[in-house]
Amino acid sequence: MQDIADHIATTLKQLRGQRRWSLEQTARETGVSKAMLGQIERGESSPTVATLWKIASGFRVSFSTLFDGGAGEGRGLKERRLEGHESVWGEDSAGMQAKLLFPYDPLLGFEMFEIDLAAGAESASSAHATGVVEHIVVLEGVLALGLDDEWQRLEVGQGLRFFADRPHVMRNAGSGRLRFHDVIHYLPGAASGQ
Repeated sequence: MQDIADHIATTLKQLRGQRRWSLEQTARETGVSKAMLGQIERGESSPTVATLWKIASGFRVSFSTLFDGGAGEGRGLKERRLEGHESVWGEDSAGMQAKLLFPYDPLLGFEMFEIDLAAGAESASSAHATGVVEHIVVLEGVLALGLDDEWQRLEVGQGLRFFADRPHVMRNAGSGRLRFHDVIHYLPGAASGQ
């Protein structure tokens, strides 16, 4: 987990450097406080998934850029095989774990994660950048998805696609583990890469 935190810190510094943004400008663009951004860059804080989404949206990069550093970019349609040791980011206090299956590919415009939520856990996300669409497919358990103050229940084998440029909540509505695939599609202009 520390390797990923170090990678996120390095990537955040690189993104700021490429744009020549101060911490103050980065805070304005992302909605994350200067103090928190500084803590992330120094490796003093493990940001939540919600904070990482704010950072990715503010920089207009894919979410997986923060984990993968753009290693998947430029691959085009070359094959990518899952090796079972993909990047994992977890939030122990929130009971959530995100596993990067396929990093962002600019040719295809998507990335794919496997998300685990412990019983009773939920993940609340602020609005992502305009043009971000999420595709959710439940693999195990029961998912309650909150969009625009309405809740939808998804069970194993069911899925939903929605524009993620609005706040949304994913909650484990069952008594056991919840596991689902989350394909994040970036319409043209939604993610500029690095």
